[in-house]
Amino acid sequence: MTTLRRLWNSDATLTATGLLMLAALACFVAGLWLDPRVITGAPAWLKPVKFAVSIAIYAFTLAWIFTYLRDWPRMRRIVGRTTAVVMILELAIIAVQAWRGTTSHFHVGTLLDGVLFTVMGTAILVQTLVSIAVAVALWRQPFADRALGWALRLGMIITIVGASTGGLMTPPTSAQIAAARAGQRMTISGAHTVGAVDGGPGLPGAGWSREHGDLRAPHFLGLHALQALPLILFLIVRRRRTDAQRVRLTWVAASSYFALFAILLGQALGGESIVAPSTSTVAVLAAWAVGTAGAAWFAVAGATASRRAAVVLG
Repeated sequence: MTTLRRLWNSDATLTATGLLMLAALACFVAGLWLDPRVITGAPAWLKPVKFAVSIAIYAFTLAWIFTYLRDWPRMRRIVGRTTAVVMILELAIIAVQAWRGTTSHFHVGTLLDGVLFTVMGTAILVQTLVSIAVAVALWRQPFADRALGWALRLGMIITIVGASTGGLMTPPTSAQIAAARAGQRMTISGAHTVGAVDGGPGLPGAGWSREHGDLRAPHFLGLHALQALPLILFLIVRRRRTDAQRVRLTWVAASSYFALFAILLGQALGGESIVAPSTSTVAVLAAWAVGTAGAAWFAVAGATASRRAAVVLG
């Protein structure tokens, strides 16, 4: 309760939004159990479940970040209220479409569906823009814990980039364009999947394609950098590193995280499933792992050895 009270004092609107998402989550989980319908190969209420969890995490995270931005009351007020409106609207549309038995994204078959999809896209664009204001504040805000400051700054930047990849899903695919040119009415515009229509065999829970590229994988990874990097920092703190080491390791973690995001994005755009990488992708992932391990070692042991050598030579 102490943590919840702290978040409420930081931003009551965001905290209330997070709690509302948890309440909605309970309803959607019940929907998974009670409603047997399937939409594009997945249970009808699975997408509302996933979005409720994601929005709750983001709302609580943003409220926590605002505890470090006390000197930015106007920005916090505007961003907090805008985020709450956008996220509640987004989930409401997703839930309504699930209740109607249709998709919420890319569906333009009727006027209502097209309007709802346009509203969702516009709202997320607004949310991405206000997130930039938070990034600016984080870069200008001094932090007593320098490593935490860098984790939040770099995490927000990667999150914004990850959110922006959603725009790659919205243009009509080549198959949809070809069908429209052949005289067929376009009811779906855009797709998560690269190289096939949405709705094929997917990973349990996530739904990401097991046979083709899927932009949701890098999108998900990028979106959650804001939570992942502070969590990685927490693990570093438990090892009792020096302040300088923690800062260097935070930069290594952020660079590695962004590199993995870029690899998954390239893989998805190339039409490769995340569970069926090509030989070249495996080689790139191996190089990424080795490079991350080497950079982390140098950030700790290498830097320490350099200082010791300097002391001896001095």
